[in-house]
Amino acid sequence: MQLKRRGLTSGGSPLILFMCQLIAALDVPLDLQQPPTITHQSPKDYIIDPRENIVIQCEAKGKPTPRFSWTRNGTHFDTDKDSRIMMKPNSGTLVIDISNGGKPDAYEGIYQCSARNEHGTAVSNNIVIRQSRSPLWSKEKLQPYIVQEGSSLVLPCRPPVGLPPPIIFWMDNYFQRLPQSNRVSQGLNGDLYFSNLKVEDTRSDYICYARFNHTQTIQQKQPISVKVLSMDAINETFAAFLNDTEFFGDMPVGERRPTFLVPTGQNSSKLVLRGEILKLECIAEGLPTPEIHWIKESGELPAKRTFYENFQKTLKIVAVTEADGGSYRCTAKNHLGLVHHTIKVTVKSSPYWINEPKNLILAPQETGILLCRASGNPKPSITWLMNGIPIENSPDDPSRKIDNDNIVFSDVQKDSSAVYQCNASNEYGYLLSNAFVNVLAVPPRILTPPNHLYQVIISRPALLDCLTFGSPVPKVQWFKDNHASILDGDPYIAHKNGSLEIHVAQKADSGKYTCVGINELGKAENVVHLEVKESVRIIAQPEYRVVQKAGTVVFECRVKHDPSLELTITWLKDENSLPEDERFVVGKDSLTITDVTEADEGTYTCIANTSLDKDIARAELTVVDYPDPPSDLELTDEHERSIQLTWTPGDDNNSPIEKFIIEYEDGLHDPDVWHNLTEVPGQKTTAHLKLSPFVWYSFRVISVNKVGRSQPSSPSRQYQTPGAAPDENPIIVKGAGSEPDNFVITWEPLTGIQSNGPGLQYKVSWRQKDVNEEFTTIKVANVSKYIVSATPTFVPYEFYVQAINDYGPGPEPLIHVGHSGEDLPMVAPPNVRVRVENSTLAEVHWDAVPAKSVRGILKGYKIYYWKERSLNKRKRRNTGKSSLMFDKNKTHGKLPGLEPFSHYVLNVRAVNGKGDGPRSPDQHFETPEGVPGAPAFLKVTNPTLDSLTLEWSPPVHRNGILTGYTLRYQAINNTHKLGPLLELVIPGNETSWTLKNLNYSTRYKFYFHAQTSKGPGSSLTEEGVTIMDEVRPSEPEFGIVNASPAEDFANISWEYWGPYKNFYIEYMVENSEEDWKKEFVNGTQFSFVIKGLVPGTQYKVRVVAKGVTDETVLQSAEGIFKTNPAMASRQVDIATQGWFIGLMCAIALLILVLLIICFIKRNKGGKYPVKEKEDAHADPEIQPMKEDDGTFGEYRSLESDTEDHKPLKGSRTPSNGTVKKEDSDDSLVDYGEGGEGQFNEDGSFIGQYSGKKEKETAEGNESSEAPSPVNAMNSFV
Repeated sequence: MQLKRRGLTSGGSPLILFMCQLIAALDVPLDLQQPPTITHQSPKDYIIDPRENIVIQCEAKGKPTPRFSWTRNGTHFDTDKDSRIMMKPNSGTLVIDISNGGKPDAYEGIYQCSARNEHGTAVSNNIVIRQSRSPLWSKEKLQPYIVQEGSSLVLPCRPPVGLPPPIIFWMDNYFQRLPQSNRVSQGLNGDLYFSNLKVEDTRSDYICYARFNHTQTIQQKQPISVKVLSMDAINETFAAFLNDTEFFGDMPVGERRPTFLVPTGQNSSKLVLRGEILKLECIAEGLPTPEIHWIKESGELPAKRTFYENFQKTLKIVAVTEADGGSYRCTAKNHLGLVHHTIKVTVKSSPYWINEPKNLILAPQETGILLCRASGNPKPSITWLMNGIPIENSPDDPSRKIDNDNIVFSDVQKDSSAVYQCNASNEYGYLLSNAFVNVLAVPPRILTPPNHLYQVIISRPALLDCLTFGSPVPKVQWFKDNHASILDGDPYIAHKNGSLEIHVAQKADSGKYTCVGINELGKAENVVHLEVKESVRIIAQPEYRVVQKAGTVVFECRVKHDPSLELTITWLKDENSLPEDERFVVGKDSLTITDVTEADEGTYTCIANTSLDKDIARAELTVVDYPDPPSDLELTDEHERSIQLTWTPGDDNNSPIEKFIIEYEDGLHDPDVWHNLTEVPGQKTTAHLKLSPFVWYSFRVISVNKVGRSQPSSPSRQYQTPGAAPDENPIIVKGAGSEPDNFVITWEPLTGIQSNGPGLQYKVSWRQKDVNEEFTTIKVANVSKYIVSATPTFVPYEFYVQAINDYGPGPEPLIHVGHSGEDLPMVAPPNVRVRVENSTLAEVHWDAVPAKSVRGILKGYKIYYWKERSLNKRKRRNTGKSSLMFDKNKTHGKLPGLEPFSHYVLNVRAVNGKGDGPRSPDQHFETPEGVPGAPAFLKVTNPTLDSLTLEWSPPVHRNGILTGYTLRYQAINNTHKLGPLLELVIPGNETSWTLKNLNYSTRYKFYFHAQTSKGPGSSLTEEGVTIMDEVRPSEPEFGIVNASPAEDFANISWEYWGPYKNFYIEYMVENSEEDWKKEFVNGTQFSFVIKGLVPGTQYKVRVVAKGVTDETVLQSAEGIFKTNPAMASRQVDIATQGWFIGLMCAIALLILVLLIICFIKRNKGGKYPVKEKEDAHADPEIQPMKEDDGTFGEYRSLESDTEDHKPLKGSRTPSNGTVKKEDSDDSLVDYGEGGEGQFNEDGSFIGQYSGKKEKETAEGNESSEAPSPVNAMNSFV
């Protein structure tokens, strides 16, 4: 900033004043010429410890280095003449060695330090050196105080005057502080005041102590003895001398209104200096002890600076200001009256700065001003000194002018440099301030370190420093990055001290900043860098937690921060570090505390720190637990039928007690078993308990909070109630017969606590109702049932049960009514008739049975009905009886859910509590026809280029005579849209139908239902697809499937021409109930090895081709193969065994005999046609497939003696529908003599596709040779 070179008027301008103050605030670099500046000095009032060396400090800086000198009591102090005084090198600090006989008091006085160089002289304050003193108490003989009870008393302390004043306190002989209260207290002067005395104030060791802190010594006053006499003691004392029985009376000093012990009178005054502490004191005596209150009459007490001490007897106001002057009133009050005292406070002030002079750095011919403004009460006087000499005695300087209390400089020259002292003083003190004027011509220099990196948080202020020095004052300009425009205006604020402020920093503000300082002598620049970082934020804060003791709690603290800054997460407990405990586990984003204890309760703080900022989150942890059991059970207010129980609750463990459960033990009837008696709210600790007679009670209490129940308390003492007659009779009394000739009376027996006394019995009484006779009575014990025998059947009885014990009977019992036992009804409902309403509903009517024939309570009528047969079949087929129960007041009912076209039988019976009566004669009826059910199945077979065959089975529930089937079908295109719906009627005796003239490679949807004369039944739907071409029009998807078994595996291979290329093998043990096992085939190969089979076991197997979804599958026929038997693990040469040789010989002999017999028979029979052989050996298993139901003939095992090349069950034949023949048309198979299943030479089964086999005829073919077996094979198609 360039100061204007022009003169100033006496007033100056605010701008010039500001610039001068700004310059003065700068420190001149130490490499530049400058006058001295005092940097450190001892306090004005310096009290020294006589046991230590005296150190008087005076430090200064300047260039050239200042020289130091001292004055003492206003005259030059030659430090070189005293060997005990040493001045520190390059310093003005004096060290006075008082060891070895030095006397500190010889060095008391007023010292002042001067620091000078060729540019001026700076002086220190006047430093008053005084020695600390701790004098002894003056010797005095203290008389004991003997005072009357209730009187007031002041024990004087009067400590010796010390420097500084001592701290006063009262103790006893054991160095224990004497207790103080609003009745007994210490005044500001150290005296001990008693507002009124009590007998217990009597003691002989009231000792006042004075502690002198500077010398660290404590002085003790002689002990003071106080004896407080009661009225009885005073009367006895005076009666002994005056021979009188009473002197003062029986009462102590009477109650009295307050009076002040200190201060005295009604008014007083107090002087206090500004900035000091004001203490006002009012101590009153009276009985009862008065209370003290303070007010300010001329205004309000300053709330933040006002404090009360010494039981409100002392009013303290800190940092007193002139506004605290005024009248303060203290009031002492008890119930007898009050008294006031007014203290007028006057606030004076030693001088204090308003504008303290500041150093001036001026360029030649510049102007400036030294301000010196001070205030005080009274107003201080201002005097100026130049280089320590009053300014009026200093050399004249044409550039200097005194303007009121200020000095104005204009057109300064280099020789105008000097140090000026401003002294402001009044009667309460003084202020002395040094300020130099330094005339320099210096080009700009930047004092801020170069390339400094500033890092700030986004949206916070950024302040970039550019501290410059120069004379004239440099002008500072800022630039960002490589831009030439000066940064000034929003968002930038250029401060007068050269700093650049960005009020709200954003990411875009990051970069390089250059500050340039310019004055008329040159310029200087500096580069700094700014990085704006993301703030650290706790995005998932810990939350308040309530956890049960021994549980686990997790406090979350998830933090988001700038990744370029290192993050530190610190956890605190109650503002302190976490305990060193392995239970506290600090994770990346959480704090986990396991096995929580009560000590873990508190406030947990998560502090997320980076080098730039931090975020803090806190959460409370409350540890709860089951409550502690109650204690101190006490029984009071004892009566025969009641008692009061009180207890002390246990700790609620941070979960309030919601209720108390009171339990009792009956030590007489049910020892060691506790029962609930009552509950009381958690706020109560007492309960009035109602009791039963003849019980030995013990009580215990259980606390309940939200966590759960406490352990039971210790039992109370036992309390025995006296016996009494029963208060109640048995409940749930019932009477009913269990047999036609008895009447059973039952009841709920009384418990032991209900018995009310010993000898509990039950008086059971009964009589027949409406019969003029007395009750029959019997007494029973330890039972809850009595049976009355030989009763008439189902007659009413009156009865009751009454409890009695040794103390008498219970209350009058209630009379109950019940009936003796029932018997079965005697007659069946007459006149039963049936009306069929429709094919599934019939209505039955009957007449009611006579009431006398019921022999009990009529429950209703039950209809038993059953289907005897369907009218479709002649064979009787009983489906089991059904029954429906109807109300006793009804004589008709409907039977729903009948099957149409069926023959039914029914009868009706009357029912009572004993059971069913005799049945009515059977009634027969038939239901008419109804609509049929859905066909049993529907499937599409034999797809060709233009035809599809539908096969079905008639409905399981025909519900009449089938009149036909209706088939509706429509094509489905590639977009799944349906074509026109076509309809076809098929005769009822058909089970298959072929649709011709269809479109090739087209999907059709079929809707199929059966019909009777009553209409159509439910439909089945199915879909089928015609084939695309006729390359193999008659071939199935699957061809020959071969099985080559070994001991524990089998190789399965197959032929396939279908569209799907994903295969899997399914197999299972034949005739077992286990599910099919599935093995997927890898790729598109046409063979697979099944492993893990059981040796010597017969298996069923099939191959499945699967489309994209599991619903689209093509399945081959099932085949059967048998694994080879297991070979012995150890080979034995049986050829050498005797038993084997004998067996072989027997077999050879048997074969020879059979051959001879066979040869003889053949020679006898001669030749015969093959047709006759077939007729002789007809096999029913190879008959054509039944055509009425569309099913195949019964399957027979390969091991059957009568089967050769027949297909496996469910297998499919080639398209010509014939079985492949062997080379010889005449074989043992044709005669049923083939033994085990035979195989083709190629090892494959021949499958049967059509389900029918036509027997081949052997025309003119005869054989005279023995048949040879065919190769075994295990294949199927």
